[in-house]
Amino acid sequence: MSSFKIEGGHSLKGEISPQGAKNEALQVICSTLLTAEKVILSNVPDILDVNRLISILQNIGVKVKKHKPGEYEFHANKIDKDYLDSQEYKDKAKGLRGSVMLVGPLLARFGKGCIPRPGGDKIGRRRLDTHFEGLKSLGANFKYDKDDHFFRVDSKKLHGANILLDEASVTGTANILMAAVLAKGKTTIYNAACEPYIQQLCKMLVDMGAIIDGIGSNHLVIEGVDQLKGVKHHISPDIIEIGSWIGLAAMTKSDITIKNVDWNYLGQIPSVFSRLGINIVKKGADMHVPIHPSGYQIQNYIDGSIMTISDAPWPGFTPDLLSVILVTATQAKGSILIHQKMFESRLFFVDKLIDMGAKIILCDPHRATIIGHNFKSQLKGTVMTSPDIRAGIALLIAALSAKGTSVINNIEQIDRGYEKIDYRLRSLGARIERI
Repeated sequence: MSSFKIEGGHSLKGEISPQGAKNEALQVICSTLLTAEKVILSNVPDILDVNRLISILQNIGVKVKKHKPGEYEFHANKIDKDYLDSQEYKDKAKGLRGSVMLVGPLLARFGKGCIPRPGGDKIGRRRLDTHFEGLKSLGANFKYDKDDHFFRVDSKKLHGANILLDEASVTGTANILMAAVLAKGKTTIYNAACEPYIQQLCKMLVDMGAIIDGIGSNHLVIEGVDQLKGVKHHISPDIIEIGSWIGLAAMTKSDITIKNVDWNYLGQIPSVFSRLGINIVKKGADMHVPIHPSGYQIQNYIDGSIMTISDAPWPGFTPDLLSVILVTATQAKGSILIHQKMFESRLFFVDKLIDMGAKIILCDPHRATIIGHNFKSQLKGTVMTSPDIRAGIALLIAALSAKGTSVINNIEQIDRGYEKIDYRLRSLGARIERI
């Protein structure tokens, strides 16, 4: 198991380009199963979760060629359906949350989809009911082996249906959408997730020949087609990584330019960071976060009450950045309440920040109050362990801003979502070593 050794307390400077969006990549890679023709994806991030998914597709029988860094060709003209029942498939798929999105495309094109209960971040319960209830509405037969924790669906032919999702699940919407594009007739998905990742998936499917209306809204209408064609698709910049760099720049009093951020898909991210007093400058397609020599001050509501930042489905603020907002607030002037609504275990990493000297009150599993230091008291380096991707990046930001040396263990969690992060941070002047 690898660790990061970080010498904190140094300002950074330079330019950094965001990787391809992790969440979009997992969806569009699964969608390559929907056609027998070749699909070329570019700006694919070189991260553990994506590489594991590509490996699973290869084992299923998909021909994968790497043209150059970040560009892959997928050709799913034939797959090995028997492999889906193998122990090797169960072992590999259960270690990756995104593997659940294999089910919809496999069911739609090959009449059979199965998946073990997937793993991923330890951030609380993440049920799959939305996925399978939607697929059942399209005509799939569903079975669950409680002893083996194995989900199965099969169908000779899917048929369009009116589906009202019980939650606006991003992966659930993606799964049902990918199944519906090859179903017979019209499917409507109401209360669909409309995050940028879903919008990009829809646009790729339309380029493949799918008929989808309502892209960007929570009401998708899909007219099923008999088959889809090959396509070339460029994965958009990762908005979660962009938000991470904003928090890093503020916490370390750094001057950082984030290249080609695609402002149209950032949603509330710039405005939420601005509520913390962080200055964000738009320079064409780039984002500049200048040095904040005097720190940054959290806004209050207009009646003077404490600001609350909470997560919500798009266009609300993404839950994946609440950890970064929380750690950034530890050095702000003022106080703030963080309300993590979606997952009951995502705030438990704050004890590590408290050990570093942060003033945080964990009110309950979903809420934490942060009293900012205003840089009058620096965090102290320590030894800690990354529990999940987003907590991991928050701890890394804390370590880079802290006085002294920190060690972060279990950095595989960070590598799952951030490409070559130690190398890229060193290019900005960070003193970070992989050990």
